[in-house]
Amino acid sequence: MASTSVSRVVPASPQKVWDLVGGFDALPDWLPYIPESTALEGGRVRRLANPDGDVIVERLVAFSETERSYTYAILEAPFPVTGYLSTLRVHPVAGRDDVAEVQWSGRFTPAGATDAETEDLFAGIYHDGLEALHQALSA
Repeated sequence: MASTSVSRVVPASPQKVWDLVGGFDALPDWLPYIPESTALEGGRVRRLANPDGDVIVERLVAFSETERSYTYAILEAPFPVTGYLSTLRVHPVAGRDDVAEVQWSGRFTPAGATDAETEDLFAGIYHDGLEALHQALSA
């Protein structure tokens, strides 16, 4: 099993960040790679579309308002992995109430690719996503 994790300090309070990212169907609000999200099964499943028209279907498997985190599994995607499980979490930064640390991590089993290739793929997605979040919060 392969895994990767990326974190980024962003210019907003943990609650403000969570208000933006904490909705399972909120990716289009801050992630340019996902311009479309459709909530299914009462919001427990999201059907995403990327700019290339690829479909990604994900299921929410854990959610904590108090920990400001959620975990999801990929059910369908064009990625060379199986068993994908990812967590998005917002942490406070000690002594600061005007910034937050956002961590995006995942673990998965490569399918037709190496551990390093899939780790690099998702590290890039997470890094670009957190950079987009930083830009959205800076505007």
